[in-house]
Amino acid sequence: MSRNAKINVLLLLVVVALAVLPLALGLGDDEEEPFTGADAQAETAITEIDPDYEPWFSPLYEPPSGEIESALFAVQAAIGAGVLAYYFGLRRGRRQGEQRALARRDAGAPPDTAVRRDAAAGAERESGV
Repeated sequence: MSRNAKINVLLLLVVVALAVLPLALGLGDDEEEPFTGADAQAETAITEIDPDYEPWFSPLYEPPSGEIESALFAVQAAIGAGVLAYYFGLRRGRRQGEQRALARRDAGAPPDTAVRRDAAAGAERESGV
């Protein structure tokens, strides 16, 4: 097994442990809603400290239920993951293109030989030659 494969397996095990251990150890069993978000926990803590506290701002949109709120959060996370994946894929593609161009240059071929050859083949196909 290569070094990268070992690191990937180790990272996968850590992620699984982080997801499973809180459930297996029963963390949060003493709370009414053990897996509420940080916003709800902060609101509870603030109202315990200062019951007369009034927020400066109100939300633009208040979802009708916790399930819809969770679904919207999941959609937001998916969009963010898609943007990150696109960015990293674009960076990798550019890097691979640069490496290919350098390899062609080092081999002595002009950098755009393949492009000219493909354009000429396309022109021949269009003209019927």
